[in-house]
Amino acid sequence: MELTFQYERDRIFAEDGAGRLLAEIRFPAQEAGVVNFASTFVDPALRGQGVADALVRAAIVRVRGRGEKAVATCSYARAWFARHPEQADLLAQPPPGD
Repeated sequence: MELTFQYERDRIFAEDGAGRLLAEIRFPAQEAGVVNFASTFVDPALRGQGVADALVRAAIVRVRGRGEKAVATCSYARAWFARHPEQADLLAQPPPGD
């Protein structure tokens, strides 16, 4: 299924034709210049298809484009950054275990 992401200041999401939420990442401001990758949701029917990865990557583009840093309190986002150390420079603090 091809998803079309919609963008808001602190949220990227996709809905089906009926307006049902299919996927979402929220990254609200935590403090000046720092956002929090706070939650990631993917409908169970879409899991395992790279949707959450695409959400995180889209959010990273937005955050970098605004010149901000990020923290990750969402367990998926924390694991994603651990698997992608090449993106760690976006983090305002190093991932746990570093």
